[in-house]
Amino acid sequence: MATIVLALSAALGGFAVADEPPAINPFGPRPAARLDGLPGVLELSDGSLHIGEIFLTRDAKLKIYDPKTKKFREIPLKEVRRIECHIQKEWLEREWRFREAASNEKVYTGRTYPARIYEHTVTLRDGTSIRGPLSAPIYVRETETQKPQRFVLHKRDKGPIGTTLKELIYVRRVELGKKAVERARETRRRTSGSSVEAPKAEKRR
Repeated sequence: MATIVLALSAALGGFAVADEPPAINPFGPRPAARLDGLPGVLELSDGSLHIGEIFLTRDAKLKIYDPKTKKFREIPLKEVRRIECHIQKEWLEREWRFREAASNEKVYTGRTYPARIYEHTVTLRDGTSIRGPLSAPIYVRETETQKPQRFVLHKRDKGPIGTTLKELIYVRRVELGKKAVERARETRRRTSGSSVEAPKAEKRR
């Protein structure tokens, strides 16, 4: 086989065989690069903005329960304009434990942890919206770092024992589109600019 390849290479000037693209295994793993990212911004409840390309899990769609039709709807991310989170209920849950190993009696430990129930409104590009329970991982590959970060849209969430409701950070909103990115960058510039105190002018003698 090697002799035949060398002979063909010599007959074609020694360059044609080398210029052919490498063979692709159709059953091999998919490339790591994602080409389905959409420009957008993800805002957390602490006010931090994550700007870049927005992804779902590969080949996944948003699955949200529509109370109007009483059915689940599957929505591709490319059809979405905005996702907004609403807190339905939040409280500090008490931690309980069994008094003894073989006892059914529970006692309050004196510690609590934050808990929340959420709903989301998904607004589509055609202006229609759906509000209902939604749970999905969502990823942002930020422009500055090019490293994807994973976030979660929750139906229900809880935090570590001893933390507060404020410390239970959640995804407040996701906006898709170049205009959303421009607005977020302008907001970031204004915020960073206002945090820096302007130098005071020197008094003239």
